[in-house]
Amino acid sequence: MSDAAWWQRGVIYQVYPRSFQDMNGDGVGDLAGIERRLDYLAGLGIDALWISPIFPSPMIDFGYDVADYTGVHPMFGTLADFDRLLAAAHDRGLRILLDFVPNHSSDQHPWFLESRSSRTNPKRDWYIWRDPASDGGPPNNWISDFGGSAWEWDQQTGQYYYHAMLREQPDLNWRNPDLKAAMLDAMRFWFDRGVDGFRVDILWHMIKAADFHDNPLNPDWKPGMADMHKVLQLNSTDQPEVFEIAAEMRALADGYGDKVLVGEIYLPVERLMAYYGKQGEGVHLPFNFQLIDAP
Repeated sequence: MSDAAWWQRGVIYQVYPRSFQDMNGDGVGDLAGIERRLDYLAGLGIDALWISPIFPSPMIDFGYDVADYTGVHPMFGTLADFDRLLAAAHDRGLRILLDFVPNHSSDQHPWFLESRSSRTNPKRDWYIWRDPASDGGPPNNWISDFGGSAWEWDQQTGQYYYHAMLREQPDLNWRNPDLKAAMLDAMRFWFDRGVDGFRVDILWHMIKAADFHDNPLNPDWKPGMADMHKVLQLNSTDQPEVFEIAAEMRALADGYGDKVLVGEIYLPVERLMAYYGKQGEGVHLPFNFQLIDAP
């Protein structure tokens, strides 16, 4: 184990900043509160902190609806506060991982506001827009993880946009090279500040089948089960091109040295393994939720 990387043997502690420690008395936890508790956290024997989203956000989904990938929400503090937290953590031998949400943004993100402004806007293709089906309804049968159709009608431009999660969280189009470059630049922004890695949110959702065919119906679905399980998400998730994106993220992280990418992936273990990459070129640590779900 002497040659093992820190993340292979270390303990990563999740901090949910809203409820962790409030230092300015407004009733909401903040970055200064996390800094205040670093000695306590170091005393637990942990190696790193994974901090849930701190980015500017309307907070429809508690920060997983990001309106700016390179900022800090004022309720948590400022970039200067983050830099102080990061330096203080490093002084104590602790690493900092941020939650990165690459599948979707907020519908209030400037990119989406531009994208929905017209069909000819340069950022139109940064999101996933489709014409209605022949009956005027959604383009296919894909279901949001929160229930109901994953397609939202936009009256202004006469098309539907896709959202795997809430309608306020439109999916980004990672097949667009400009969007991909912008998102990798956002990761680079935080690596340049000294962040030690990312927990990558719903990684397996990031690419959709290019033909947008219906998902097959789930023969095992029964009333009382979640809407999302009415179909098998074979066309809306876990596409082969996701591995290429994971490899690009890994190459970016490796260029900064001893960094780590943790992929959130709800898949069977045989699919989960693919996200490591055949030669270890994927994410360092895919989540294995079966360790929690095992009887």
